[in-house]
Amino acid sequence: MTIAIGDTLPKATFKEKTTDGAVEISTDELFAGKKVVLFAVPGAFTPTCTLNHLPGYLENRDALMERGVDDIAVVSVNDWHVMGAWAQHSGGMGKIHFLADWDASFTKAMGLDMDLSAGALGVRSKRYSMLVEDGVVKSLNIEENPGQATVSSAATMIEQL
Repeated sequence: MTIAIGDTLPKATFKEKTTDGAVEISTDELFAGKKVVLFAVPGAFTPTCTLNHLPGYLENRDALMERGVDDIAVVSVNDWHVMGAWAQHSGGMGKIHFLADWDASFTKAMGLDMDLSAGALGVRSKRYSMLVEDGVVKSLNIEENPGQATVSSAATMIEQL
């Protein structure tokens, strides 16, 4: 079953590369008592994710924070080395969280997984964005086509705030 507005996020632990190395960060640590924008991409370094989706959130980080957002995070079914390299390459290290859902457990628990094995990509996350307040989903924007980043864009999230 797909997570919906009003649902509480499932418990999970991600890996994230920081300037001090790899750390674990739980959903409780990231979302408890905070207003957080979470967006997901099918894969780090993939064209739409790297050229369209992520840049929108990096460019609009200040605008989101000015509207009361405490934190921004991107999650992908990749390992923390890949997510860390993507954070460094994009200039996003330290600006937003780059969360590795390495085994897709969080993505599957939310019902937002998709099988892209036909394209040699395996299980990945659907592209989406959501506003989460104290662990509860307040808005949810799921793309119909994983090659597009329109309804899950930073611009859409700004409008919803």
